[in-house]
Amino acid sequence: MAQQSTAHQASVTMPGASNSTGDRRALYLKLFSGEMFKGFEYNAIARDLVMKRTLKNGKSLQFIYTGHTKAEFHTPGNSILGNSDGAPPVAEKTITVDDLLISSAFVYELDETLAHYELRGEISKKIGYALAQKYDRLIFRAISRGARKASPITKANFVEPGGTQIRVGTTADANDAYSATGLVNAFYDAAAALDEKGVSSEGRVGVLNPRQYYELIQQVGENGLVNRDEQGTSRQKGNGIVEIAGIKVFKSMNIPFLGRYGTAYKPSSGNNDALHTNVEDPGNTGSFVAEEVEDARNSVTGINNEYGQKSNYDNSCGLIFQREAAGVVEAIGPQVQITSGDVSVIYQGDVILGRLAMGADYLNPAAAVELYAGTATAPAAF
Repeated sequence: MAQQSTAHQASVTMPGASNSTGDRRALYLKLFSGEMFKGFEYNAIARDLVMKRTLKNGKSLQFIYTGHTKAEFHTPGNSILGNSDGAPPVAEKTITVDDLLISSAFVYELDETLAHYELRGEISKKIGYALAQKYDRLIFRAISRGARKASPITKANFVEPGGTQIRVGTTADANDAYSATGLVNAFYDAAAALDEKGVSSEGRVGVLNPRQYYELIQQVGENGLVNRDEQGTSRQKGNGIVEIAGIKVFKSMNIPFLGRYGTAYKPSSGNNDALHTNVEDPGNTGSFVAEEVEDARNSVTGINNEYGQKSNYDNSCGLIFQREAAGVVEAIGPQVQITSGDVSVIYQGDVILGRLAMGADYLNPAAAVELYAGTATAPAAF
């Protein structure tokens, strides 16, 4: 039996080992982690627009609501022991972590050898995208739900403000959702409603689908209705550059939009007439564009919060909210795991796994505004 020489083992270059010691793949793992996080952060916008908390050693997180109180004149001689009505009222909201959310892929070692491009980096980005997409979709649905709710505080004679729903356009045609004029009017109505309900002007944002966003900057970007901090290409990126009534506008393919995500080319109540034109399907969109809203009720396996189902979002067409509108709790932040050692030898490859554990729900309904179109009746609470 032939023997392999070990005389020059110490001089063998090990670019994957940290300081040329230990696991030969240690640095490859760190490279992958960076790619995965890059993919997640680039696509997830909702995470930084709401209240985010990290959960440790528990299954849920409690948020406390404190209602309004009032000022009153003191009567000489009377003791001061708090307002006679017991204000301010207090209530709580609990957000539970859903089951572990994962995205994974098996990388066959021979495929890596034969591939003429860096395989793991590309797969890692797609895993990050998948997690970010799900993350955003659940948060946006939680905000929509909150916009339909009354305040959790129910103390007698103290009615706190609840959520707001605003109709885009004035007809029963769902194509009104793409009307630049209708959208601008809705933003100003939303800003006024948030002001009237005592919601802070700091951290107000709006999220529309890409076609709504581009309709806005084409039709009203130059007439003074839309304020912006930057000109030219920056305005077209959809990263909060454009503002309407002090509300930064973002675009996302993950908002519930007429029963789908991102866009609906021919909504069920959309008519082609002199005033309305259905959005033209560009063709070859694949199965990931305009996906239908999936069932994510709390009766579905893995779901511990209530996110609703498709029928709840058949007329939703945008969101405007302040960061207190919803909360997200993370028990496990976005991270990556990868097999190695004996497992890799047995299967001649590695399983690359991206995972997170999170849950989202509305917090302050007064800070949430849902835009809807295609019906005269606002979508019902659930």
